[in-house]
Amino acid sequence: MAELSEHIQKADWKKEKHVPVIEAPDKVQAGELFEVKVSLGKEIAHPNTTEHHISWISLYFHPEGEKFTHQVGHFEFSAHGESTAGPNEGPVYTHHGVNVSLKVSKPGTLHALALCNIHGLWESSKEIKLA
Repeated sequence: MAELSEHIQKADWKKEKHVPVIEAPDKVQAGELFEVKVSLGKEIAHPNTTEHHISWISLYFHPEGEKFTHQVGHFEFSAHGESTAGPNEGPVYTHHGVNVSLKVSKPGTLHALALCNIHGLWESSKEIKLA
């Protein structure tokens, strides 16, 4: 039986539209708020249609030297142009991007996981150091 981790795909976000892009400072001050933006399709646009869309993004932080990873947030995108008039006829489309503020007390790694309704799970990561 395969582990879930075997089905999580990784690639360079500059060449693959499904990879979450984590934008955050390389170094932060311990205990001070900083902004993190996670989105998809920064270089190559990802569709946002009823038939093909990003369902959610989850953001995690793994402190350096620790065993456990901590969930920062889980963000669902619920509107993809659905309508009783048919696919892509609806009045609203949720963009697959999120901004969040957080603070850390240790250096570590941010991990983003995104789910495409057709192409599955995709992951990326970014190291955060303390200044």
